Amino acid sequence: MSEMNNIPPEIIPGDRHPDYKVEIAALLRGNLAPGQLRNRLEDYHERDIAEALELLRRDERCRLYALLDAPTLAGVLEYTEDDMPTYLEELGIRKKLEILPLLDPSTAADYLKGLERAQRSALVDLMDDDVKRDLSFLSSFDEDEIGSRMTTDFVSIRADMTVRQAMKELIRQAADTDNISTLYAVDANGVLVGAIDLKELIIARETTALDDILMTSYPYVYADELVEDCVERIRAYSEDSIPVLNADNRLCGALTAQVVAELVADELGEDYAKLGGLTAGEDLEEPLRRSVAKRLPWLVILLGLGLVVSSVVGLFERVVTHLTVIICFQSLVLDMAGNVGTQSLAVTIRVLMDEDVSPRQKLALVGKEARVGLMNGLLLGLLSFGAIGLYLMAAKGAAAAFAFSVSFCTGTALLVSMLLSSIIGTTVPILFKRLGVDPAVASGPLITTVNDLVAVTAYYGLAWLLLISVYLVVSGIPAIRE
Repeated sequence: MSEMNNIPPEIIPGDRHPDYKVEIAALLRGNLAPGQLRNRLEDYHERDIAEALELLRRDERCRLYALLDAPTLAGVLEYTEDDMPTYLEELGIRKKLEILPLLDPSTAADYLKGLERAQRSALVDLMDDDVKRDLSFLSSFDEDEIGSRMTTDFVSIRADMTVRQAMKELIRQAADTDNISTLYAVDANGVLVGAIDLKELIIARETTALDDILMTSYPYVYADELVEDCVERIRAYSEDSIPVLNADNRLCGALTAQVVAELVADELGEDYAKLGGLTAGEDLEEPLRRSVAKRLPWLVILLGLGLVVSSVVGLFERVVTHLTVIICFQSLVLDMAGNVGTQSLAVTIRVLMDEDVSPRQKLALVGKEARVGLMNGLLLGLLSFGAIGLYLMAAKGAAAAFAFSVSFCTGTALLVSMLLSSIIGTTVPILFKRLGVDPAVASGPLITTVNDLVAVTAYYGLAWLLLISVYLVVSGIPAIRE
């Protein structure tokens, strides 16, 4: 029988965009001998094999574990993310001891943290001293500290070496290190001096001193820093890796590009959750009680503010009684004020991510947003003046004088509320930042509710001032023709 006859029909060549995970699952369910199957699996990327794991039964996954060597299996598991603990638990103790030292140290440390103490101690006791020391060190950091996300897998060289000596040291360390694109230079005490790009090292002359190609202003973070305090600084530099220092400024780890991307994504997710009125992000598997607990505090606050808005409307009951038509345009003014405030909030939070923004720049931002709100309010106010006036005349049969009086009041309220909402959407997060509170807490729902209060007061206040107290009383013009 030819080899082609042994290939399941799902993986016959010819598909322009083949589904590799389905192909891999079909191979494992086929009747190829272990040697042939291992050779076929070598043709696939580790990520594709990782995606195939979710299609396999446990017995099929165990067959796959036995076929792959430890380095390849470790590479596959690195791509499984949240499901990695499940797959690691399916490994025998011997295989697990081979795999854990080959994983990124921070990943292995996270897995060990999730085990029961007895099981964790049994595994750690069987590991080599170097691996045991690294895992113990990484496990000493809290989850919200940057040290819990770093790796001890990096290349460090002495700053007083020549290029030739540095190349020899790189070759020596590269066999056990994946992250070699950036080399960190330290002094005799292990204190960080700077960093060297691998490309710069390769093209430099052998006798050149490292000082000549050393980047001494390279960014760094401390292991005990909180993630939320330094993630924006990390993101701003866009480097492949960031060195991590201990309290004595000695190099103790590094943040890889993948980890940096994850940190930024996690932080943006938390900010997005806060903008939605949540205290933190959520996932699909989160318990109902925890989700309710995250959402309820802000909802209670917003309920209180909503009651204030309703009570303000109640203060203008006389206006509504004598001029019911203005209720039709209340939502227009409130919605536009909320939209403008949310836009200003988003711009302000983005600016405040830069820790170096000066008070003068913040004041300039408030002025700019106020001007933007004023111009937008003026343009939309003029548009609503004409549109609402014509609508009342055509659809409600209102007299021209009355129709354009109402539209003038609405347009003016729109102008005032949009101007004030722009200022509020900018000053509130700046004030929160000044008080040491995360500006993202000035969330969209909060700003929208505050702006509703401003818009209601402006709208009904102007209606009372311009229509009830002045125009209708003085002129005696009826509101709507009978």
